[in-house]
Amino acid sequence: MKNRGQLTRGPLGTVLVIIPTYNEAENIEPIVSRVRSAVPEAHILVADDNSPDGTGKLADELADADDHVHVLHRKGKEGLGAAYLAGFRWGLDNGYGVLVEMDADGSHRPEELPRLLEALPEADLVLGSRWVPGGSVVNWPKSREFLSRGGSLYSRLLLGVPLRDVTGGYRAFRRETLEGIGLDKVASQGYCFQVDLAWRTVQAGYDVREVPITFVERERGNSKMSRSIVAEALLRVTVWGVSERLAGLKRRK
Repeated sequence: MKNRGQLTRGPLGTVLVIIPTYNEAENIEPIVSRVRSAVPEAHILVADDNSPDGTGKLADELADADDHVHVLHRKGKEGLGAAYLAGFRWGLDNGYGVLVEMDADGSHRPEELPRLLEALPEADLVLGSRWVPGGSVVNWPKSREFLSRGGSLYSRLLLGVPLRDVTGGYRAFRRETLEGIGLDKVASQGYCFQVDLAWRTVQAGYDVREVPITFVERERGNSKMSRSIVAEALLRVTVWGVSERLAGLKRRK
């Protein structure tokens, strides 16, 4: 593992908050307003998957009124991971120094973004964590909490990722981190996408920090979580973990 802690990190540069959307017409204006209030110097990229409810049109109106807001129109619904990857590439191509993942539904509170950014000068990736001391969830059923905690525990044990909240999606990356972890090889979605990126970052030797957040369940619109996303995560993590252990055995022979 690289000893990144002894390296001098450059200035962070301009922050880009990437907000993927699909049918988030009820939420897009409030979340953009809250981000602009919480971190006024940050820019926002709404990555819309051709939402039938007009989310993309609303985002265009926000962008027309505010030069800190941008919109990336995508052809159709391709999943959370694909939307973030497109947003990352757009941000890197346009020279942003920090790229943030944030949900559109308000579950990732923009008011906590300064906490993530304050930790980034000494890290390569900062995760907003529900499962470290001080972190919490609001309005979640026990079944959902069990799924999230269990997914993180399973990933941590199988992949050897020393993080409490491996599946969380509130994250701030340095551009150098994204450039160094091989985004072109990422093809996973949902829970699995977040595990994939965290694992790649740890494997590449980058310094990952977790800061506590309060995750608030959405009040408007429908959750995009599905059984297929959970099943994909379990399958892919299992394959990755078994492959890593087999590779380790071969190296020791």
